[in-house]
Amino acid sequence: MNANNAVRLDDDPQETREWLESIESVLSTEGRPRAHYLIDQLLDFDVARHGDFHGRVTTPYVNTIAVDRQLPYPGNLAIERRLNAFIRWNAMAMVLRAGKHSGVGGHIATYASAAVLYDVGFDHFFRGRTETFAGDLVYIQGHSSPGIYGRAYLEGRIDEAQLDNFRREAAGQGLSSYPHPRLMPDFWQFPTVSMGLGPITAAYQARFMRYLDLRALKPEAGRKVWAFLGDGEMDQPESLAAISLAGREKLDNLIFVVNCNLQRLDGPVRGNAKVIQEFESLYRAAGWNVIKVIWGGGWDALLAKDRSGLLRQRMMECVDGDYQNYKSQNGAYVREHFFGKYPELLALVEDLSDDDIWKLSRGGHDPDKVYNAYAAAVRHTGQPTVILAKTVKGFGMGEAGEGQNINHQLKKMGAEAVKAFRDRFGLEVADDQLAEIPYLKPAADSEEGRYFAARRQALGGYIPARHSSVPALQVPPLEAFATQLKDTGERAISTTMAFVRILGTLLKDPNIGKLIVPIVPDESRTFGMESLFRQIGIHSAVGQLYTPQDAGQLSYYKESKDGQILQEGLNESGAFSSWIAASTSYANHGLMTLPFYIFYSMFGFQRVGDLAWAAGDARARGFLLGATAGRTTLMGEGLQHDDGHSHVLASVVPCCVSYDPTFAYELAVIIREGMRRMYVEQEDIYYYITLLNENYPHPAMPEGVEDGILKGMYRLKAGQQAQVQLMGSGSILREVIAAADLLREDFAVDSDVWSVTSLTELRREGLGVERWNLLHPEDEPRTSYVEQCLADHPGPVVIATDYMKIFADQIRPFVTGRRFVALGTDGFGQSDTREALREFFEVDRHFIVLATLKALADDGLISRTKVGEAISRYGIDVDKADPTGV
Repeated sequence: MNANNAVRLDDDPQETREWLESIESVLSTEGRPRAHYLIDQLLDFDVARHGDFHGRVTTPYVNTIAVDRQLPYPGNLAIERRLNAFIRWNAMAMVLRAGKHSGVGGHIATYASAAVLYDVGFDHFFRGRTETFAGDLVYIQGHSSPGIYGRAYLEGRIDEAQLDNFRREAAGQGLSSYPHPRLMPDFWQFPTVSMGLGPITAAYQARFMRYLDLRALKPEAGRKVWAFLGDGEMDQPESLAAISLAGREKLDNLIFVVNCNLQRLDGPVRGNAKVIQEFESLYRAAGWNVIKVIWGGGWDALLAKDRSGLLRQRMMECVDGDYQNYKSQNGAYVREHFFGKYPELLALVEDLSDDDIWKLSRGGHDPDKVYNAYAAAVRHTGQPTVILAKTVKGFGMGEAGEGQNINHQLKKMGAEAVKAFRDRFGLEVADDQLAEIPYLKPAADSEEGRYFAARRQALGGYIPARHSSVPALQVPPLEAFATQLKDTGERAISTTMAFVRILGTLLKDPNIGKLIVPIVPDESRTFGMESLFRQIGIHSAVGQLYTPQDAGQLSYYKESKDGQILQEGLNESGAFSSWIAASTSYANHGLMTLPFYIFYSMFGFQRVGDLAWAAGDARARGFLLGATAGRTTLMGEGLQHDDGHSHVLASVVPCCVSYDPTFAYELAVIIREGMRRMYVEQEDIYYYITLLNENYPHPAMPEGVEDGILKGMYRLKAGQQAQVQLMGSGSILREVIAAADLLREDFAVDSDVWSVTSLTELRREGLGVERWNLLHPEDEPRTSYVEQCLADHPGPVVIATDYMKIFADQIRPFVTGRRFVALGTDGFGQSDTREALREFFEVDRHFIVLATLKALADDGLISRTKVGEAISRYGIDVDKADPTGV
């Protein structure tokens, strides 16, 4: 027996009874609070005596809600079981038919285990959106999607042709494999199949719902966030991260339902232990209300009959690997191996047949038990609730996969298994129809059909359903950012500071100011945002219960219930989850908010790339600001803090529009256009903009450059008779400008200088032109924007950025008929000054000059001696180590 599951036997039952009677007397005369106080005093006494704490964090391995506290089931269970059977069958049928027709398959076992968990919720708890109620938010476990489609078929929202096109979406008529709002924008609300993202985004969604309420933007109105999760999924760090936030914030609008079928993808979750007990301790310690739904109603009589406590002891002794194995066998096996360990337990079930024993179900398959757990969760206040429901993976699949390690990959079932499934759930499918595996639904005027429609009508609109229609916002004109469009003179500022000033302007805007959601993981002061603390406050559900250390300062640390800033601590995943909640508020709350999430660029896409993809799937609209961007701008921090690749990572997300501006006016133009596209035109895109902590003077915006800024490049400085085209972005553009001066002064080489604000957008536009030309071979070929810009400007192109060379290489295919040289910061980061780092990575002005002269020499336009002269003049070490080396 596993020591962790041991049950201590009672050596002195009489003494135990005396203690229990004493507590019972206190309960009856003075109440539960007094009894708990006395228990706490006993524990404190023990701690004082022995110096450590001895106390349980788990309850016995039985249902939390006792039989005598159960509410009567409010629905017609007979009808609901028939409807449940229809949906189960359809979920299985669509996967099997998909496998038969196209070989794409799907997952059967997850929904089979969770069907009752969903059905009870859909029939009695999940409230849809109506004209007066915004609806509950339900995060569906990704692998359960066939069952949700099966229900939508009964609702008439999905037809048979769509079911037959499950996982066949390329032609535009199919159903996505998992919950994908990007692919099914009117159906799915939340992308959840990338495991761990459902829990964390659901928790931060619940917190954002409370944020909206406390800021008087959208009343919470009793709405709930439900998240359906897998027990294996809880191993993801994002899952565990969600637990502490919800407990700390006392989010009683949040309900987690963890489907504890004891299996992950390839085997048991905790074969040698008890995952439900583990979860109970984790959630309870984090401040959650925990409800365990372990045993179905058939066990109630046995537990009541067992006066010795031996059945409870045996329940605790068995590890999860045992429980999984039992459900892959039969009643005789369970009798022998579970009850058979103790003669007293064999006697307890001697009047039960093997079939009776086999029908003893787990709590997650018992609608009565599930209903009572949900009802208790909805009633509970002051804490989030987790329901730990024990089920069997592949329930109903019989020998084809019930409780077996292989059932996650199971996409086919033989004819006999399909027949057994039909018989087990009492479905009316003739033997000669079984090979076809027809879809089933009740007639609209049947008893089942009327009941089904009435339940949904009583609970409001359909779930899941995504509603994206909201009024456009009135965003300020570019002139509102006049300060950023002007020359700063001798005053040096960073683009981070320019952003903070733009944000300050937006916060004062009468139309959208209150809708701005500034989000920072930590280090607001690093980004120069401390001035906003006093102005708009940091959000806290409890306000500020202390006097801040810096209370005497102008920009003191001010927390308030209606605070506007979401400061998430050292928690990029949590901050990004808040940003997702805010950036999808238009669809989930009918309220368009404008989130600006600023973070160290190194800790943005690198740490939360999966969430960045989920944001794209969720059709997020908002701004991501990668501060201290580039591999050479963050002096002294070193390898792990230096960002030379965030733009490369951002470029792979199709809906992410990214820019690397150098000057304040570029930033203003980009942000203003982003607001227009996302909040006026309501495009389902989001922006990634990199910011710098490097201070330098900023010029005024040249006339007529707005279009070029947005398209990705414009000519910043024109040469008299340019022989070469120099390009740069972000912090390195200023090195490019300096290199142009050196080329002219030291080598009489004239150049044009281009500010390249978005290499990624240039590439996307160029690829679009290439595709059009491919599909229209007989039409006049189109020309990419890069080619248009360079058409009248001769010479090789030399481009330098603070990112890997592959970032600049994005436009190489569109620089035609001339030499193209990309300089970048490949390799690991280093700690040093900006000047030293730029020399080390070979992107400073001297290396730009050298690369330019080399390109001109290779083209035969100057003598190669000029290249050697530059090496000598600038003291370039030709034997220095390759910065890309390991």
